Amino acid sequence: MSGHSKWATIKHKKGATDAKRGAAFTKIIKEMTVAARIGGGDPGMNPRLRTVIEKAKAVNMPADNIKRAIQKGTGELPGQIIEEVTFEGYGPGGVAVIVETATDNRNRTVGDVRHLFDKHGGNLGQNGCVAWMFDKKGVIEVDADKADEDTLMELALEAGADDLKTAEGTHEITTSVANFYAVKQALESKGIPLSLAEVSMVPQTTVHLEGKPATQMLKLMDALEDHEDVQKVSANFDIDASLMEQAS
Repeated sequence: MSGHSKWATIKHKKGATDAKRGAAFTKIIKEMTVAARIGGGDPGMNPRLRTVIEKAKAVNMPADNIKRAIQKGTGELPGQIIEEVTFEGYGPGGVAVIVETATDNRNRTVGDVRHLFDKHGGNLGQNGCVAWMFDKKGVIEVDADKADEDTLMELALEAGADDLKTAEGTHEITTSVANFYAVKQALESKGIPLSLAEVSMVPQTTVHLEGKPATQMLKLMDALEDHEDVQKVSANFDIDASLMEQAS
């Protein structure tokens, strides 16, 4: 598992607090609106929208909120235009960082993201400066005590997964973006609980951090992920899991 993958898993297991539920709703509504605008409002024909709806249901978002977000995306209801903007930069220690946002005000968002990088020992770069260090893949994780490795591998590969690796008590399955939902659905249909399931920018190599740079990097991750316009942050850091547990 990459450092950022471990970080995502730890954050997921901690769960969203009640104080952050409103922020989670806002992020999901933006993502849902964009997904419906790009791929249409039928989740049966739009895998991205289907995945976002599942995410909304997982945090108990009311059905009316989901319906309105989709209708705003398809133009059935009026609403602000939400656009996707991706930023690239460097964190402490030269860590490569990709920030995916959904915003109704590009200028505000770029100013906020730049400020967060500067505040936590990083710097915002030009588009393309770090994207080449990542591959876009589906990532699914299952706790090792929840499924047998051989059985899981057989199910995953049959459904179209690329690979399965086991480390630190976790089975990590990688897929192409196209096969992500099919693999996820195949595992869930067998009652296998997933600790993480998302399409991510997976780093090709990692940068090991300790001490102050590690602490700064985790503070940068938290600050970026807490911003209302930020949908996802990917980074190629490798930090000791115990430090990440404390920071989260």
